[in-house]
Amino acid sequence: MDIYFYNTLTKTKDKFEPINKEEVRMYSCGPTVYKDATIGNMRTYIMNDIIRRVLKYNGYKIKHVMNITDVGHLVSDADEGEDKMLKSAREMHKSPYEIAEHYTKLFLQDMEKLNIETPEVVCKATEHIKEMINYVQKLLENGYAYETSTAIYFDVSKLDTYGILSGIKLEDQKAGARVDVDSEKKNPYDFALWIKAKPNHIMKWESPWGLSYPGWHIECSAMGQKYLGEEFDIHTGGIDLIPTHHENEIAQSKGACGKIPARFWIHGEYILINGGKMSKSLNNAYLVKDIEEKGFDPLSYRLFTYSSSYRTKLNFTWESIEANQKALEKLRSGYQKHLEGNDDISDEEIKKYEEEFLKAINDDLNMPLAMSIVWDVIKNSKKSKKIAELLRKFDSVLAISIDKKEERKIEIPDEIIKLAEERKIARENKNWEESDKLRQEIINRGYNIKDTKDGYQFV
Repeated sequence: MDIYFYNTLTKTKDKFEPINKEEVRMYSCGPTVYKDATIGNMRTYIMNDIIRRVLKYNGYKIKHVMNITDVGHLVSDADEGEDKMLKSAREMHKSPYEIAEHYTKLFLQDMEKLNIETPEVVCKATEHIKEMINYVQKLLENGYAYETSTAIYFDVSKLDTYGILSGIKLEDQKAGARVDVDSEKKNPYDFALWIKAKPNHIMKWESPWGLSYPGWHIECSAMGQKYLGEEFDIHTGGIDLIPTHHENEIAQSKGACGKIPARFWIHGEYILINGGKMSKSLNNAYLVKDIEEKGFDPLSYRLFTYSSSYRTKLNFTWESIEANQKALEKLRSGYQKHLEGNDDISDEEIKKYEEEFLKAINDDLNMPLAMSIVWDVIKNSKKSKKIAELLRKFDSVLAISIDKKEERKIEIPDEIIKLAEERKIARENKNWEESDKLRQEIINRGYNIKDTKDGYQFV
């Protein structure tokens, strides 16, 4: 069955055909590791994960590359201000390398909690300085870049296709609208490939242009080419990357290789919080750990993202997470009922479900429709191991751990806890008769207690 993705490059839903039929090559823009990744950020990585899972479900092998930006991303996505890593390091009184290591670790932990598969290649910008320098040199040799006293800039005027992804028209851009006005720039919208370091700048490397460091955009072009070649199948990221980062990646690739690096550009939309913007200043830039601390399974958030297309804004509320937690529990409970069932169900009915599910996920990752099919399967009155097997197969895409057994949560009344505490004291005093009496009283009231090395627990 054919797969279709909405392609930001063509502005249409296009049939997917890999360059190499043996392997799909895919690049995803990873985190800038100067702070915690929010649930909004993680929505994009869930989207990336669904893409690769859908491709694998269709029988493709995947080579997926994701970068870790640990240098070069400036405070403004418009390529101005100081490096985000250095700003965070200064505020936290740590080295930028310590900051990067800390937040990289947390990000990878969040990926694991959300059942996001680790890409085949995870590459750090700081470990690919040589590749970036070589790429900048090639752009200089090809006449697409020039040197000033402060940086190496990409000359956007040399490219008649700039704006092909975002629709930006250079003639509409005002000086200083995207980047700082630099008197040495040929054009105000030229962007930095490489930046000459000031004496007090911490992260800097030897280069043909002295001690310096990369701009943000160059890392993805250099690493994408190293691991996937000059042209690959899919490039993904958040919608915010379209007008700057991804547009500049395309410009760099055109200048260096004469090619657009990826055939398909796939972008995920924003998360809203209670209908408004997510912002640190509004104290609503929620993290995966915030979901956990409220007692929810992180996968309830993953399930929540399936309620709309990845291309539409999604409104987060704690009520919606609570609803998805309950839905997750029902899905897992439903799976267990089928696993324990012995009803017979025809192969034709199973095949029909399979075809419907495949059609949904292959239609630009239509997860709302896919989930409606999953619910139909769960609610089937015939409780069959065949259905349980089918649900496990679907879960290779859904990744909600549908076969996980829910731990029974026991709410213990205060009077029962009081009896347990009295029994604990009786045991400490070696008053075994009183201890047995209290234990029987607890059992008579419908609860059971187990002694542990730390005291007791209800079972």
